[in-house]
Amino acid sequence: MSRSPSPEEKKAIAVVIGNDLAVRRGKKSFYSQSEIKQSLKRHRYDIDWHCWAYCLYMDHTSFDSYHRSINESCDYLAMKESMVSSVTDSASDSWLDFDFDLSWLEFPDVDLSSIFDFIDL
Repeated sequence: MSRSPSPEEKKAIAVVIGNDLAVRRGKKSFYSQSEIKQSLKRHRYDIDWHCWAYCLYMDHTSFDSYHRSINESCDYLAMKESMVSSVTDSASDSWLDFDFDLSWLEFPDVDLSSIFDFIDL
């Protein structure tokens, strides 16, 4: 992918991969790189999409460690901020002081049940 995904595409990958992870791996604060990668492959996401899912579902330390191991540099916080903004349609002022190291289960002012509608949050 030579372009950055649109907010709609980011939201779609967040929902598809989040749903898959919750169903197959249980509801966890964070998932491993291999768990996320398996989900991405199941849903046939190109490798250019992987980092976007990793920033949302991996913890910061694991994300950075994984990228160091493959000699790649990705900005976890900038990517996660972009993903969270897409998932929430930028609907909240509380994002100004948001701690982007939080798990996807801890997003403020987000009714995750409307996004991940089949899991009991």
